[in-house]
Amino acid sequence: MTRRTRRLALTASAVAIALGATACGGSTGSSSAGGAPTKGGTLTILNKADFDHLDPQRVYTTEGTSMDEELVRTLTGWDESGSKPKLVGDLATDTGTPSKGATVWTFHLRHGVKYQDGAEVTAQDVKYGVERFFSPDINGGPPYASQWLVGGSGYKGPFKGKELDSIQTPDKYTIVFHLDQPVADFNETTAMPGWSAVPKGHDTGSTYDTHLWSDGPYMIKSYTKNKELVLVRNKYWSQSTDPIRQQNVDEMDVKFGQDEAAIDQQIKSDSGVAQTAIQQWPIAGSDLSQLAGDPALKSRYYKIPAPGINYLAINTSRVKDVRVRQAIEYGLDKTTIRGAFGGSAYGDYATTMLNPGMGGFKKFNLYSSNPAGDLPKAKALMKQAGNPKLTMSLAVENTPTHEHFGEAVKTALAKIGITVNISPIDAANYFSTVDNVKNQYDLTWGDWIADWPNASTVLPVLFDGRQIKKLPQSNQDLSYLNDPAVNAAIDKAAKMTDIDQRNAAYGAMDQQIMKDAAVVPLMYMKFSDMAGSKVGGVIPDPILAEPSLVHVYIKH
Repeated sequence: MTRRTRRLALTASAVAIALGATACGGSTGSSSAGGAPTKGGTLTILNKADFDHLDPQRVYTTEGTSMDEELVRTLTGWDESGSKPKLVGDLATDTGTPSKGATVWTFHLRHGVKYQDGAEVTAQDVKYGVERFFSPDINGGPPYASQWLVGGSGYKGPFKGKELDSIQTPDKYTIVFHLDQPVADFNETTAMPGWSAVPKGHDTGSTYDTHLWSDGPYMIKSYTKNKELVLVRNKYWSQSTDPIRQQNVDEMDVKFGQDEAAIDQQIKSDSGVAQTAIQQWPIAGSDLSQLAGDPALKSRYYKIPAPGINYLAINTSRVKDVRVRQAIEYGLDKTTIRGAFGGSAYGDYATTMLNPGMGGFKKFNLYSSNPAGDLPKAKALMKQAGNPKLTMSLAVENTPTHEHFGEAVKTALAKIGITVNISPIDAANYFSTVDNVKNQYDLTWGDWIADWPNASTVLPVLFDGRQIKKLPQSNQDLSYLNDPAVNAAIDKAAKMTDIDQRNAAYGAMDQQIMKDAAVVPLMYMKFSDMAGSKVGGVIPDPILAEPSLVHVYIKH
């Protein structure tokens, strides 16, 4: 999952490790933040850019997903009020019932869950919501529905009155999904925003981002894109039907468009509105090392280990010579790149696409053992390739952090004869731009945090070349790798039921991808965010690597 400066992957053990590590900074829930939560007040959220999407079937960033938790109920969800995340029923009464070898999943909905107009949520609304995934007009979201639901490959969505027969609703509180393969962790997929209800009568199609019809504790009062989003209480939401969220503040006011360093300094100052403010995007690289070591911020500084990877994708369909791609692997200076993101506080140097602690992780390094690179080796590879004088485009976000990152890449590759032209893209639209196959670059910055705690949501999503054609507007394969050996390994691993066998397969797959030199892993990420001194109930969320607001309150 993208985070624009994050995307989502951890095993159950990694979740526990991550959550334990957060105890050193910030409050981890309402009880540790000064007693029982208080009601009332306005929480201000300061973001450098707007959400890519809030439409639940289109959202695929962690900021957007975190915001949707206030607006959208999913079939299942993560209760993070304890010592480690626990999967629970959200709209559903429990985490679902598999049958027929986990090819059929049945969920029973809670009674009395209501939209913002008082109408009750039904199984038919959930069916319609999931069917929206398939519409060409509703693009950008995750691929799992089209990959797994029977008949999904040819289905084009519900807007012309057609239904997907593999989603059945025998009554208003029961929904049944028929899959074309066993998926033992399907109920973790259903914790993502798209597995939620959309009332057909309130669906505005491609403009649903700004007209979302809420069944969560808050609803949209106003939304001016790239400027401000205001949420107010949904008076029909009931705590008795919701095991995850609370409804403490009266209003959430999300302001977009400030410089990231200006947001850092405003919240650090803890004056005026900053006392009741929080940020969703990480602290700017230029500020991170200073703020990370400031003891005065300890109680409102959230250090969230992100089970994800910061990387540079090399477009294999444009940079076709593997020797050139390998030269880039050796030629990049990861020390200056990590410096752009904030130095060691941002994360450890990476050599693999799977993170340490994740099932499937295999420790290896096919390229330079020195994070500063190996310039002689890079030059030798370029010589073997005929010393081509190449010019490459590099896609980055239009932020100061990414400006410094782009310059670090440009400087390093100039030393091996590659001229880099930096292409800054508006941060609010970054991933919807680079994920569209019409907008291809030679080099593309990316990051990824697995969609739920399973390595199957990292490598298959990022490197299955068949999605390039299948999902042209939401292609996550930024390397445009379409290696038959990798595609076959993805299919083989998906059918494995033995966890150890499957993990070994993913480790080998990671190594094959690195042999293809399709991507340069840069850092295993950590994220840092701040809040004002009067913000309580924030949960450092190891699933999304975000400060979760589901229990947030304002101290009076």
